[in-house]
Amino acid sequence: MGEDVEKLKQRLPLLDYLRQQKWTGRPAGYGSEFVGLCPLHEETRPSFYVNARKNLFYCHGCGQGGDLLRFVQLSRHLSFRESFAYLEQLSAPAADAATVLEQAATFYQNQLDRYPEARDYLQQRGLHNLATIQELRIGYAPGGSLRRHLTAQGYSFDLLRRLGLLNAQGRDAFYQRVVFPCCQGGRVINLYGRSITAAFAHRFLHGSKGGLYAWDQVQQCPEVILVEGLFDYAVLWQAGFRHVTCSLGTHLNACQFQQLCDGPRTVYLTFDVDANGSGQQASQRLALRLRAQGIPTRHVLLPDGHDPNSFFVQGGNRGQFQSLLEAALP
Repeated sequence: MGEDVEKLKQRLPLLDYLRQQKWTGRPAGYGSEFVGLCPLHEETRPSFYVNARKNLFYCHGCGQGGDLLRFVQLSRHLSFRESFAYLEQLSAPAADAATVLEQAATFYQNQLDRYPEARDYLQQRGLHNLATIQELRIGYAPGGSLRRHLTAQGYSFDLLRRLGLLNAQGRDAFYQRVVFPCCQGGRVINLYGRSITAAFAHRFLHGSKGGLYAWDQVQQCPEVILVEGLFDYAVLWQAGFRHVTCSLGTHLNACQFQQLCDGPRTVYLTFDVDANGSGQQASQRLALRLRAQGIPTRHVLLPDGHDPNSFFVQGGNRGQFQSLLEAALP
């Protein structure tokens, strides 16, 4: 905790805290020392000295002295840990969830090139174009470093836990995961972590996954390709298909369904062709719902056992996928 305490005292100097508490002091000689009435006991002659450079106080009247945490312990009758928690909350910058998630997304994006295993995983999933990776802001969560990064900027453990960025034990929630930011209205509303090993489940953070992925870019398109997963989306974007969006699963929420119905368009349903048929069953159900709202659909028939991602990973190209679109059935 020593490192966290020092960072806390840097964020909230003792003199600033005392002034927030309405303490008034006058310069005592030259330099960075101030003197005023002691807040810890009754007195009429100022004997409470604060050294702003050293971040320390000492009262010649009551004999008490120390740093910011010691002052809070004495003035509020708190334990050391209680004082730390109180000051951490007090010094945390005002921020909404989107601001913190944006910072987390940027941090993860900056980690990607530092970990060869993450770039290797993207290569295995068919993502090799650096411009695409940067456009989609794909990052990597190695684990164990996000908490340190965000708390150094003043965000409290409690806030990071509420957002799901830290688990109940205070450790990074994402570990060895490729991370996609999910945005709505230009703001990050969630993060999706895709495990690069079989040891960890793929997952979103707490909260809503929001609307269709990158919907702002395609909502004016007369034809929209709808895929299930973010790697499906990524390889199609890499191949030059700019009228693609992603439902982040086969079950659309109310917001996502309404987005597809908010204007005249044809939706090309490109769900997985898996062995148990679940992807195609979900596609059929969605097609019926969309047609009931006057939205025409087309079923893109991928080869058996494939989704768009595996289609490209196994050698498919833009021309071949375009042919599948042209052959799509009502």
